[in-house]
Amino acid sequence: MAQKAAKDQQKELLKKDQKHFLHPTSNPKQQAKSGASIVLKRGKGIYVEDIEGKRYMDGLSSLWNVHIGHGNEELANVSYEQMSTLAYASSFKGYSNPAAIELSEELANIAPDKLNSVFYTSGGSESNDTAFKLSRFYWEQVGKPEKKKIISLERSYHGVTVGAQSATHLPAFHSFSGSYMNGMFHALPHLTDCERGNTSADHYEQSIRGIVEREGADTVAAVILEPIQGAGGIYVPPAGYLEAVRKLCDEFDIHLIADEVICGFGRTGKMFAVEHWDVTPDFLSVAKGITSGYAQLGGVLIHDTIQKEIANFDGVLAHGFTYSGHPTACAVGLKNIEIIEREGLVERADEMGKVLADRLEQIVTAHSTVGLTRGMGLLRSIELFKDSKSFERFDPNENAAERVYQACFDRGLLLRTSGGNGVNIIPMAPPLIITEPEIDELIDRLDAGLTAFESSL
Repeated sequence: MAQKAAKDQQKELLKKDQKHFLHPTSNPKQQAKSGASIVLKRGKGIYVEDIEGKRYMDGLSSLWNVHIGHGNEELANVSYEQMSTLAYASSFKGYSNPAAIELSEELANIAPDKLNSVFYTSGGSESNDTAFKLSRFYWEQVGKPEKKKIISLERSYHGVTVGAQSATHLPAFHSFSGSYMNGMFHALPHLTDCERGNTSADHYEQSIRGIVEREGADTVAAVILEPIQGAGGIYVPPAGYLEAVRKLCDEFDIHLIADEVICGFGRTGKMFAVEHWDVTPDFLSVAKGITSGYAQLGGVLIHDTIQKEIANFDGVLAHGFTYSGHPTACAVGLKNIEIIEREGLVERADEMGKVLADRLEQIVTAHSTVGLTRGMGLLRSIELFKDSKSFERFDPNENAAERVYQACFDRGLLLRTSGGNGVNIIPMAPPLIITEPEIDELIDRLDAGLTAFESSL
């Protein structure tokens, strides 16, 4: 009887979802037809469980963000304590609260040198939009209002607000509903020689430097890039690239915005990915791992030079969000960073990342459809090919990545897909608390999913 009641309740939930919940980054027609693909009800460590009691390994930290794993009672408790004391307070009109202040200081302590102030947002899209606005605002204040253009990279993902989505270059997002901001340009990524000034290098005109020279440095406000491209497929820049872009920005008096929304807070084996290359940006956008997904929070860390100019503005800074400096979110963020540091999760991401990289190389050897593995720390991917020896790609209609994703899903492993137009990539980013035996389990499930996919070809 109880079992039937539970089944009825599950069916009712799915009906409600079907009728009332428009899901983000999902297939609306599929949802309208059959409802949610999964309804999760609890999580613990690197595992989550759905309403039917099926357990899944979370191979992507939900959405690149549950760094310290699911079900952490310390974060639950600090959230309860803050909500019981002061759940919310506005930061407008100069208002503040202890949690926002303490987190601001901690962010300054752990960030690269001279990034000593923060503007709080609710998430990554808002953070990148804020960086665009603050960059343009700075140039206005120093008498260069014509510096408004933004350059991002192809394959980039920066969010879904109008500005951030314009900077994003993944086709489905970039073209969605015609939401496009003027003055946005996209350079080919990782053209190190071009960015160093080699005008005879291939694709020079499509490089950041080539675009700056064409448009005029006096019109360009900022360059935005992900230190490691995440949603675009986990592309690590070649040696010297970030340093070359930093030098280029200095040469032309252009701001460098590092989008660390996915890379930040230990994911790559450093607290922030730019530390791998000893590069300090002018703005550093954060979100996701700042609270391990336990509260909605983002921010933009601002270089002292820019903050000093902003601090001279004698008027109202006409930018802000209802939840900027949200006390509960900031309290969770502060405790989350404490846990990351106390448990050595940055170092663990580096150590376990090497283990995962080794296991993925074994996957490349074992499967004829897996030709490449890329990544750094616990931010990794594999790329699928019809023939991995010749790197012949699948026909786009074969939906190879989606089929591998589904095969892994059926075997209790949650991942995601990337690519398009014949490019088939499976990214993975498990929680930073993952152990070596759990990595072996992840690989076993991935191996089984790939075997099932290959048997269907």
